[in-house]
Amino acid sequence: MERELALEFVRITEAAALAAGRLMGRGDKEAADQAAVDAMRNVFDTVDIDGIVVIGEGEMDEAPMLYIGEKVGTGTEPNVDVAVDPLEGTNLVAKGLPNALSVVAVAPRGCLLHAPDVYMEKIAVGPRAKGCINLDATVLENLQAVAHALEREVQDLTAIILDRPRHAKIIKDIRAAGARVKLISDGDVSAAIATAIDNTGVDILFGTGGAPEGVIAAVALKCLGGEMQARLKPEGEEETARVSKMILNPTKLLLLDDLVLGDDIFFAATGITDGDMLQGVRYRGRTAETHSLVMRGLTGTIRNIYATHILDRKPRFVARKAGCKQNPRAR
Repeated sequence: MERELALEFVRITEAAALAAGRLMGRGDKEAADQAAVDAMRNVFDTVDIDGIVVIGEGEMDEAPMLYIGEKVGTGTEPNVDVAVDPLEGTNLVAKGLPNALSVVAVAPRGCLLHAPDVYMEKIAVGPRAKGCINLDATVLENLQAVAHALEREVQDLTAIILDRPRHAKIIKDIRAAGARVKLISDGDVSAAIATAIDNTGVDILFGTGGAPEGVIAAVALKCLGGEMQARLKPEGEEETARVSKMILNPTKLLLLDDLVLGDDIFFAATGITDGDMLQGVRYRGRTAETHSLVMRGLTGTIRNIYATHILDRKPRFVARKAGCKQNPRAR
């Protein structure tokens, strides 16, 4: 795939972020998600790829656009698999909370795990702790191994985890080990990526979240040189049968190469609300500012892109007020 595609993928996440950002704090997560989906799909139509959505908004009968199996792009080569989350953190946007993102991950056809929408147990770290984690080890053993790799004490580490009842024992074990805990309400894609970026202050991710989000995060971690291990955790007979139908072994330990194969991969994300990695959308009247991150695994290139977007080219008029003249530039 050509390196120029990196900027094309950023245009996709920028469009989704600009659309969803307008609804920050409005309490309507469905509307924010739909705005992001619509904007992302429109820009995908202009990108020269022959893409198939392997991780998206759901099955065809559940999602009108960006559904699993949908074709995106102009239909020209390269042939790629696409994983999207137009709005990662719908609750975060609805409540005006940090770390909401728009994300796209792209790999050559057949190189992304077609993860079903079930839970996935995960552990993730950045490049300095790569090779030190083991999903089957205890929390304490993993923390000690990461601390040794980072040349720190366990008490200096920060573990990030979704604040869910199912994680009560893991949180208790982290605290018992003496490490610090950062609880998040939503958004474990950004949480996993944060482990591989120095200035976030996050060292390791624990816990169970969505499998599709795990694959998207794995692409980013591979670009950053980090590591993730995972295992599918279907609940009930229906989910177990669905996983088996996809010829996936729910008991198998999934390594990074099982989640995303090869290095010719791209990851792009644009901040919607302010977060640990990315600044949220800023609206300035006729313009808006975005902060995006785009990475290419093949070259190891990581770009931070700050962009200004013209939102409305039509002339505007300043309302007359007592003692004020109309702005001559708006005529």
